[in-house]
Amino acid sequence: MTLEIPAGCSELLARQDGVIGRSQALEFGLSAYSMRHRARAGEWQRIQRGVYATFSGEVTRDRLLWAALLRAGPAAVLSHQTAAELYGLTKQPGPLIHVTVPAVSNPAQHSKIPGVVVHRSRILERTRHPVLLPPRTRIEDTVLDLIEGMIAPADRYDLICRAIGSQLTTAARLRLALKRRKRFRDRREAEAALGDAAQGALSNLERWYLRGVERRHKLPAATRQARIKVGGQSIYLDNLYEDYLVCVELDGTAAHPAAEQWRDKRRDRRNLAAGKIVTMRFGYSDLSTDLAQCQAAGEVARVLRDRGPQAGVRCRLSGCPVLGRNDARSRVQGD
Repeated sequence: MTLEIPAGCSELLARQDGVIGRSQALEFGLSAYSMRHRARAGEWQRIQRGVYATFSGEVTRDRLLWAALLRAGPAAVLSHQTAAELYGLTKQPGPLIHVTVPAVSNPAQHSKIPGVVVHRSRILERTRHPVLLPPRTRIEDTVLDLIEGMIAPADRYDLICRAIGSQLTTAARLRLALKRRKRFRDRREAEAALGDAAQGALSNLERWYLRGVERRHKLPAATRQARIKVGGQSIYLDNLYEDYLVCVELDGTAAHPAAEQWRDKRRDRRNLAAGKIVTMRFGYSDLSTDLAQCQAAGEVARVLRDRGPQAGVRCRLSGCPVLGRNDARSRVQGD
């Protein structure tokens, strides 16, 4: 028996990677008997209850995603870790497929779908991406859904930075999406994180420097990712204090390979030659604790003070080495 595929159905199959739901096929005039027959004959494959792959070859990841969507219903979208996978925010597919359905849909329809986690949302019409296939949540809402479920603040911030650093979204668009949500766990923390990202702190290390070194000790605000020209070539500096000609570079890896170390040293020499910019470098071990951040602030403040106006004040932590304004005056008078 040869199963004729109507033209309109062929177009649908092309969009859905050759996967079709039983209700879709019935709308195109294909009978339930013919679908079961092809599955028993091995020409089609049953992937989920009421969902078929219209071929006998490999069922790829994309086809499994389509099957999960069709099984969950016409309004379902991929979300959470699975949407992040499609946007390239995760390196490996998760063991389960995450879909979101409208809150008003029938819970019985979504119970016990093999390999699928079903989320329910009251704002799905707004968070659904209008054109991308397979259907998924917008990148901003995907990020917000994920960080709302994370426990560690560092993990939340890392995801925000990856989304912005990959140029998939911006801090402003994430803040707008957050503002549109009436309910959000740890809203204040999320708002603070997006505020820091908007200021150019695009890693946990850069955030530690911004909050623990610069803000807490009232250092001048550096220009993040400052672009300068050296020998006709543009280079970017992590934190540039332009009025002082001081650059603070943050090394995000615990140990650089030798080639990268020499690259950094050459870059520091070019910075110095470009306008006598002094470069200071800090890594994770230099900023990983409150006291370490105080120590770093003390070092930066001393260099800035030697090259310009008074900078930095002592914070409330015991043992903070940053000189206050009165301390600095006393030292100058004593000298």
